[in-house]
Amino acid sequence: MTPPSSPSSRVAPLAWLALVAAALWGVLWWWQLGRPVALPEAPSSRIACVSYAPFRKPGETPLNIRAYVSPERIDADLRALSQRFDCVRTYSQGFGLNAVPDIAQRYGMKVLMGIWIGRDPVMNDKEIKSGIATIKAHPDVLRGVVVGNEVLLRGEQTPSAMAQYVTEVRDAVRDTHVPITYADVWEFWQRYPEMAKVVDFITIHILPYWEDAPVEPAYAVQHVADVYAHMKAEFPGRTVMIGETGWPSQGKQRRAAAASLVNEARYMREFLRYAGSVDMPYNVIETFDQPWKREQEGTVGGYWGIFDVDAQPKFSMQGPVIEEPRWLLGWWAGVLGAVLFVLAAVWRREWRSRRARVALVLSGFACGAALAWQFRQMWFACRDVVEWAVSGTLCVLALLTTIALARWVAARLCGGPVRAMPSPRARFAWMFVLTLYGLLLVFDGRYRDFPLGLFWPPALGYFVAAMLDAGRTWLPSAEERFMACLMPLLAAVTVVQDVGLNPASWSWLGANLMLGGAALIAWRRTVRLGTHEPQAAYQ
Repeated sequence: MTPPSSPSSRVAPLAWLALVAAALWGVLWWWQLGRPVALPEAPSSRIACVSYAPFRKPGETPLNIRAYVSPERIDADLRALSQRFDCVRTYSQGFGLNAVPDIAQRYGMKVLMGIWIGRDPVMNDKEIKSGIATIKAHPDVLRGVVVGNEVLLRGEQTPSAMAQYVTEVRDAVRDTHVPITYADVWEFWQRYPEMAKVVDFITIHILPYWEDAPVEPAYAVQHVADVYAHMKAEFPGRTVMIGETGWPSQGKQRRAAAASLVNEARYMREFLRYAGSVDMPYNVIETFDQPWKREQEGTVGGYWGIFDVDAQPKFSMQGPVIEEPRWLLGWWAGVLGAVLFVLAAVWRREWRSRRARVALVLSGFACGAALAWQFRQMWFACRDVVEWAVSGTLCVLALLTTIALARWVAARLCGGPVRAMPSPRARFAWMFVLTLYGLLLVFDGRYRDFPLGLFWPPALGYFVAAMLDAGRTWLPSAEERFMACLMPLLAAVTVVQDVGLNPASWSWLGANLMLGGAALIAWRRTVRLGTHEPQAAYQ
């Protein structure tokens, strides 16, 4: 241990500025989540048609071929839905959903009935036979029948095979006069216009969030209007229906297309205003949030519902909308973090000074607010006990690491002894995990969230500590120096992938620059001071 020394007059203010900025960010970020946002009001809370899939409870998924939804459950759902929707769209005849037309008729609802087509010809034949029987039993309640949903998009059938399936159903129920269609994203109707010859009307999906060039909420409805007009012109004289449109309330932002509750409410309200101004059949996606979709599409897949998993409306069609009504919990988490950081440093004399305590309070509040942010993301993203356990463990490790760094920083800011920086193994581990996740984001990042609340506290902690280090207590290994260069490059790629429009990707770049920069600052000082052998990563 070296004698006490104070950090330079040039570095200490930068360290204080970083701590104040981090704490202020925690205050402002949570505050803005709780502000009511004024939005255009929908002309009515009633909606013409909505996609209905009842798989919203834990463990329920149509990926389980033995899944079954009882008629009593469907009856309860449709009884409630009939108060706001004129029609429901289904996607399959399986799982008990072939009972929907009969039950919907009791409540004066229409059905856009689905027949699921996939890869398995045996299952396809079973769906078609069941669908034909349902059509013949309830022709009056059917607004139309959708034979296959995004099958060409998924590449599970060829256009000729799909045309044969559609024609088979159409010929079998011709005497019922129920119109038959196929549904796919609008680009695939352009790619395979021959499909229009075998359907009675054209059903297109327009999801601005999922476009190859995602459309931000401010222009999303105009994009829908433009695409719809274009498709009407491309298929003159044909009825074109929007079979799916909507916006997710949670999940990863794509370029400027942010998944949020406010944006979902805005999109739905503006779309309903647009739909009411034109003569256009439409169906919105979807009735309920469906947790099972997170397995296929990440967090965002589970949050397209107008209602949550408890069948409660997620937002109103009139009045302002609040993104997070429980926003004060973020502040309380910050206060709890500040108390915890101070209590973790009461037994040493150098941590009892006013400067040290202020540094600990700022660090603790920022860390608590950030981990609350991460917990909120986990609340929406974690699918099972394993994911909760892994994410929770990482959050605890981030807290412990940041406490250790905050104590070291507080001691330096009040002129305490120059001790070795804490936890070299933890430092290496954080760099490794950040590098690994960066690789996943670059090469398999379509559905992955940015875990900013998890990585920012230790990243900022190591960066501030590196600024205050005298140059002898952190000697980065060759592996750490390599990761310090690689991490920002990977993060920069995520910024480029979102063409610079995603604030989360910039924040991710900031966290990588902080942790990588900390190692490079320490290495530069090591070289300047003439230290010959860096510490091994495992020391």
